[in-house]
Amino acid sequence: EIPYELIVVDLTKGEHKKPDYKEKQPFGQIPYIDDNGFILYESRAIARYLIKNYPEKGTQGLIPSDPKAEALFEQAASIEVSNFNAFAAAVAVEKVFKPRRGLQADEAKVTENIESLKAKLDAYEVILGKQDYLAGNDVTLADLQHLPYGSLLFAAGYGDVITSRENVA
Repeated sequence: EIPYELIVVDLTKGEHKKPDYKEKQPFGQIPYIDDNGFILYESRAIARYLIKNYPEKGTQGLIPSDPKAEALFEQAASIEVSNFNAFAAAVAVEKVFKPRRGLQADEAKVTENIESLKAKLDAYEVILGKQDYLAGNDVTLADLQHLPYGSLLFAAGYGDVITSRENVA
């Protein structure tokens, strides 16, 4: 386990938009880390940094060091960003986050993004029919980066887009 101090930021009070917060995260978003004075924001960058800087904490292999394996990892990370995250995030916004704020989901956006995601996950099904994970037969950070919005697909009532595909599930 990497030592950390969790600092709760109250989004409902706009704490993430205050000047002192934006000094560290200029976009006023979550998360950022302060690792002994080294400030870093964007969750994917933070994850990569922690993996590379704390290998003794059990992060070895999550970013491969062999050049070919690393290239496959980078490919898989790009797949997650381009072919999963945008669509799953859009569904989560409409079906999870908007209702929490008392807003109505735009069902046309949900349908459009679910249909796009289904097509993308069909390609995942082909890839995962040949290997255990997106970058080969070992789990990498690219696989783990699917978890936040993947779990929100279930919360949104669309977990079947994952579970209906044998190799993706």
